[in-house]
Amino acid sequence: VQLVESGGGLVQPGGSLRLSCAASGFTFSDYHMTWSRQAPGKERELVAAISNLGVKYYANSVKGRFTISRDNAETTVYLQMNSLNSEDTAVYYCNAARRWTDAVTTKKYDYWGQGTQVTVSS
Repeated sequence: VQLVESGGGLVQPGGSLRLSCAASGFTFSDYHMTWSRQAPGKERELVAAISNLGVKYYANSVKGRFTISRDNAETTVYLQMNSLNSEDTAVYYCNAARRWTDAVTTKKYDYWGQGTQVTVSS
C-alpha cells in the first residue's frame, strides 16, 4: 500500500497550491480519503475528507478556501488550496479510512502518506 503526496512547496500569502495524493495497493474506490495537517508544536488537524461516494467534509478553518476532490479512475485525491495564509503552513498528509466515522470523527486511518510540506510566507 502506498499513498504518495506531491504538490507542496513555498507560496506567498494569498496564493494557491494543489496537492495530489496517488494511491496504490488497495481498492481506492472503497475508501474514504482525507487530508490532515500538522504544524510545528500543534496537534494534527483534519482539513478535509471525501467519502467514496463524493460526500465532502471541511474543517471550519479552510471552508470556502480549500476544495477536496478525487478521481477513482486515477486513484488520486486532490486538495486545491486557495487564499493561503501563514496559518496554513504545515506538513499535509493524505489518509485513507474504510469507515466514514474513522475518517472524520475518530481519525483512525487505515493508511497514511509520508506528508508534503506547505509553507506560506512572503
